[in-house]
Amino acid sequence: MGLGGCIILIAVGAILTFATDWHMQGVNLDLVGVILMIVGLIGVTTFSSIARRRRVMVPPTTTTVVEEERHHHGPGGYSDGYGV
Repeated sequence: MGLGGCIILIAVGAILTFATDWHMQGVNLDLVGVILMIVGLIGVTTFSSIARRRRVMVPPTTTTVVEEERHHHGPGGYSDGYGV
């Protein structure tokens, strides 16, 4: 379940607990709302700890610079040795 699902659970639980006055026989909607809010809070904390763990920054490795040797040849322009 993602962060959005957890927030929806919290919202639905708060609505059931604080904004409704329904009375169903055998079901305590206040308790169901509190349970939904607790499950949503547990989900948010779990999601945030996993997301924080994924964002660990790895320090950049040092790069090795390799310089190439360039051979300068005479004015003939041949570099393979045949046209000298």
